[in-house]
Amino acid sequence: MKSSPAVSLFGAKAADPAIRRWLSPLLFLAVVALSVSLLYRAATPAVSFPPMTTVRVELSPPVAVWQPVGAAEASDPISRSSLPPVQRPVDAAVASYPEPISSAPSVQNMPESQDVRLERVLKAAATEDNTVILTSLNAFWASPGSVLDLFLESFRIGNGTSELLSHLVIVAVDDKAYGRCLAIHPHCFHLKTEGVDYSGEKVFNTPEYLDMMWARLDFLRLILEKGYNFIFSDVDIMWFRNPLLYFYTDGDFQTSCDNFLGDPTNLKNWPNNGFNYVKSNNRSIEFYKYWYSSRARFPGVHEQNVFNIIKFDQHIQQIGVRIRFLSTERFGGFCEPSKDLNKVCTMHANCCIGLRRKIDDLRAMLDDWRKFVSLPPDTRISRRFSWSVPRSCRYNINPYYNRSKS
Repeated sequence: MKSSPAVSLFGAKAADPAIRRWLSPLLFLAVVALSVSLLYRAATPAVSFPPMTTVRVELSPPVAVWQPVGAAEASDPISRSSLPPVQRPVDAAVASYPEPISSAPSVQNMPESQDVRLERVLKAAATEDNTVILTSLNAFWASPGSVLDLFLESFRIGNGTSELLSHLVIVAVDDKAYGRCLAIHPHCFHLKTEGVDYSGEKVFNTPEYLDMMWARLDFLRLILEKGYNFIFSDVDIMWFRNPLLYFYTDGDFQTSCDNFLGDPTNLKNWPNNGFNYVKSNNRSIEFYKYWYSSRARFPGVHEQNVFNIIKFDQHIQQIGVRIRFLSTERFGGFCEPSKDLNKVCTMHANCCIGLRRKIDDLRAMLDDWRKFVSLPPDTRISRRFSWSVPRSCRYNINPYYNRSKS
């Protein structure tokens, strides 16, 4: 039997009437689909995917190798400047990943806590019996030619005071003062207070001034708790002799006076907290805590005047702190100048408001001292030399001092 000459695709017989009816439309649709596919591939560019090396997924935090600030390029052969540019993927999620860090600061240069830095500075400056000399200032007092320069000059020209500079810690309360200290002195501490600007002039008894004085008081309490005795000196106090030779051996807290009545134990002496010597012990630490907490009882009052009130409190007697007031004969000031340059240890530009006035009279004070020490020893002893100051500060006398004199 002969087969039909016309055989359909897929093995169907051409003689089948149903298949013959659908065969032509199916072939037409297959040709159209193939043509559309070829045209689409010709019109669409190939999509290139980023190289695998540009996609970095961190499954855990990277471990950074810390190096001193500024030393990364010098010590690391692969620094940021030598790395090839990073090819960023198109994908937005991948593109938001941070770039790898090529270098970072050293552990040695990481920000230390203030407590650690303070301990390091105190240890470097302390005497054998753990005593340090402290002063505090801001940029207003630390600029070249200002009070800080005169303060340090007094140590250099004083009698037996130049060696005390190695025990002096300058506490700077702002960045500019700290930078100035680092340029001229070996022992500097940056006392930072978040959210507070102490850099400008703080006029006596303004809220900003009071905040700075109370912050200083609390800082001194911390020094005592660390086991250090201290001499605190305002920066407008000139040093002419070593005061350690003239402190009372039985005093825990010893302070200078605007007005001294002759008895170092008389609580009616009018104190000036700009210069004091404090021994570190339980009594002095509790005294400073009580003093600082008393601010809440007397809002808006200077810490010095608060001390002048609480020194009579029963609680001070219970603490047992031994308070001594220093004679103005050796620890004088413009309120009550020391009368004899043969005895003076320090002189304070107190009872004087205004930086320009202070600087003028402090310079005159240093000139008086230079003239005095240039005289022959016999002449210095036989004649009683005194100060030519106050001059500019003459009309700035403290009203509290006048009241205590009456």
